[in-house]
Amino acid sequence: MSAFRTLDDLKVSGKKVLVRADLNVPITDGAVSDSSRIDSVAPTLVELADKGAKVIVLSHFGRPKGRRVPAMSLAPLAPHVSAALGGRNVAFAPDCVGSEARQVVEALGDGDVALLENTRFHAGEEKNDAEFAATLAALGDIYVNDAFSAAHRAHASTTGVAHLLPNAAGRLMQGELEALESALLTPEHPVVAVVGGAKVSTKIDLLVNLIERVDVLVIGGGMANTFLHAGGTDIGASLCEKALSETANTVRDKAAASGCRLLLPSDGVVAREFVQGAASEICAISDIPPDGMILDLGPQTVAAIEDAIGNAKTVVWNGPLGAFEIPPFDAATNAAARAAAKHTRDGGLLSVAGGGDTVAALRHAGVTDDFSYISMAGGAFLEWLEGKALPGVEALKDQG
Repeated sequence: MSAFRTLDDLKVSGKKVLVRADLNVPITDGAVSDSSRIDSVAPTLVELADKGAKVIVLSHFGRPKGRRVPAMSLAPLAPHVSAALGGRNVAFAPDCVGSEARQVVEALGDGDVALLENTRFHAGEEKNDAEFAATLAALGDIYVNDAFSAAHRAHASTTGVAHLLPNAAGRLMQGELEALESALLTPEHPVVAVVGGAKVSTKIDLLVNLIERVDVLVIGGGMANTFLHAGGTDIGASLCEKALSETANTVRDKAAASGCRLLLPSDGVVAREFVQGAASEICAISDIPPDGMILDLGPQTVAAIEDAIGNAKTVVWNGPLGAFEIPPFDAATNAAARAAAKHTRDGGLLSVAGGGDTVAALRHAGVTDDFSYISMAGGAFLEWLEGKALPGVEALKDQG
C-alpha cells in the first residue's frame, strides 16, 4: 500500500469528503435482497463521520446510459445506508451535480452524511468527461475511493475526480488491495490457484497470468473438459470449447515451462442429464461414456486438490469446480472449499477468493466466514488476477 494514501493519512475534520462507494445492490420486488455492498462501505463512512468530516457518497446504480431512469434512483437506498451506519441520518440529493447537490452538501455539518443521486444519470460519468469530473470534484475537498468493484472502469467518479483532489483509499479498497497483493504479488509459497467455471474463453488471460505466479494451478468446472479434450481424452457429451484446444495446449506448455503444475481431473461425476437428483456415477477420466456429461470432479481428484491445499501457504480461488447449483454436483466445490477454510482457521493458509459465481459457491459451502478474504468485486477482481492495471487504482497513485 505504499503507493496509496489511506484514511490514516488524512486530516478530515471539517472537510468535505467525496467517497466513491459501490451501492449497486440487487433489488428483488422493490426490496434490497443483499445489502453486502452497503454494509462493506459502512466502516469507511462511519470512521470519516466520527472524525468530523462532511461525508458525501457517490455511487452508480444499474445502467441508465446517461439518462434519468426513476427505477435506478439511489433514493430508496438512503434508509439502508442509514441503517448500516447505525441509524445516522443520511441526507439525499436528487442529483449528483448542480444546485440540488450543492444545497445538500452546503447544509451538512461536521459528521453528517449525504448520498447523491446516481452518477450514471449523466453521460459524462461513463465517458470520464473532464468537465463532469470537475463539477463533481467541486463538491468536495478530499476524494476517497472505496469502490474496488468499480475500479476497472475509467469513469469520472472513479478516476477523473481522483486526479483533481487529494485522494486516498477507503478501508474496503485498502483491505482489497492488501489482500490481493499478499495473495498474488508478494505471496508466501507454495501458492495454489483454484480456477473453475464453464468456459476457458473467459479466463485465458487469467490462466496465462497465474501460471507465471503460482506453484499449482487447479482447473475444474466445464473449462477442465476443454483441457482434457485438447489432451486427447474422450469426454463424451460434456460441455467443451473444442475450438480452444490449441489455446488450452498452449497454456499447458507455458505451465510446464514455468514450473507450474497443472492439476486436471483424473475422475469425474458423470450423469446423462443435468437435473437435481439425476442418477450419476463416478468414472475415471479415461472411461467417460459417450452419452455421459462430466458435471463434477470425482473423489480421487478432490483428494489431490485437498492435498495441494493442505501443503499450500497461499490459495487464490476463482470459480466453482462443478455444477454446484444442483446437488449432487456441488460435492467437489464444497469439499475443496472446506479444506481451504479449515487450513485457514488453523492458521497455516492465506485464502483469497472472488469473482463471478465464486462468492455464491463458497456461501453454498458455508465457508465465507473462514476464508482470509472474499472479494465482492466481480469483474475488477478478475482483471486484477489477469494482471491488468485498474484505472481506479492507478488514479490513487496521483495524490491530487
